[in-house]
Amino acid sequence: MFAHVRPALAMMLVMSLITGVAYPLVVAGIGQAAFASQANGSLIHDSTGQVIGSTLIAQPFTGSEWFHPRPSAGDFATVSSSASNLAASNPALVKRISGSLGKEQGSGPEPLALVMTSGSGLDPHLPPDAARYQIAQIAHARGMPAAELEKLVDEHTERSLIGPSVVNVLQLNLALNEHTP
Repeated sequence: MFAHVRPALAMMLVMSLITGVAYPLVVAGIGQAAFASQANGSLIHDSTGQVIGSTLIAQPFTGSEWFHPRPSAGDFATVSSSASNLAASNPALVKRISGSLGKEQGSGPEPLALVMTSGSGLDPHLPPDAARYQIAQIAHARGMPAAELEKLVDEHTERSLIGPSVVNVLQLNLALNEHTP
């Protein structure tokens, strides 16, 4: 019996070292060498080198002078990232959406992306129409021409061959902050 157990244990040890140690180290090394920014969280730094956010995680912005991301079911906390899991018939969902409606002021019907949470609760992107919906409010608050804000939204719209175009709200607000005198 030991003749069968010893090779099985040896194979388990070898495969554990290959799949549990060697492979993860190789993949991490390739990631650090080829995609260092993405492998380290796609962090954004200010002019002093201080981390101010990540392009992968939404942040709350308050005030009418900023573009606002979609609401977060977990209050933008990465630990509790998730959807609200409330059914369309749930009164709590209706109450939360009713509370979100009308916070943004724009022309036309409010885009759903500004009142509905994303699946993770941390999606940093908005559809371009949801960003454009906020332009009138921001232009008024900052005393900027709406055309300049429209140009900023267009410059920060990420277009994809597969899937919809999106705007990263943090990057848009950073550009807005640099653009405003």
